Amino acid sequence: MAYYGRIGAAPRIVALLLLILVLLAGGALWFDYLGLLDVKDVISPVIRFFGFHGRTKLEGETSPLLLDAERLGKLREALGLQAEEMLRAEEGLKSREEDIHRKAAELDERRKSLEDQEKSFNERVRLYDNKSANIEQNARYLTGMPPAQAVAILVKMDDQDMIDHLRMVEKLAVAAGEESIVSFWLSLMPSDRAAVIQRKMAVKPRS
Repeated sequence: MAYYGRIGAAPRIVALLLLILVLLAGGALWFDYLGLLDVKDVISPVIRFFGFHGRTKLEGETSPLLLDAERLGKLREALGLQAEEMLRAEEGLKSREEDIHRKAAELDERRKSLEDQEKSFNERVRLYDNKSANIEQNARYLTGMPPAQAVAILVKMDDQDMIDHLRMVEKLAVAAGEESIVSFWLSLMPSDRAAVIQRKMAVKPRS
């Protein structure tokens, strides 16, 4: 205690202040070297005096966030490429959708055409059935008439209608197990007309 008392308080305070300054300067130099602080412009004379050099500044460096900016640029570039791929995929989907709509329209047209054909066929079948029913009814009427009266009605028909009626009379006779009267009717007709009817019936046999 006596030894420290002889030195006095003033030198100790000065020593502590110098130690604090040295620690502050060393910390500042270390932070500057790590790039966390930039103090070389302030204490550059002192740095040069002690032979220290600050952090070397990279050529072209303009921002401490240069690495983040580069990463952000690459991210934007990747997002741009992804957006282009999505756009191409969307265009492909639109093209496929248009193709599907076109094929659906074609199928709908075909369906309508088939429906129209079916309606037309059904109508023809209905008309044929009606005509067949009418011919059958007329054939029954003619069979029940006196032969001369039936022949007078038949000769007024065109050839095809007469042939249809004669064949129906034959069909009804076969179904009833009776002899057909068609040959007798033909004998009562004018010979030229009867010859034409017989020839046509032979050329186009009964179905």
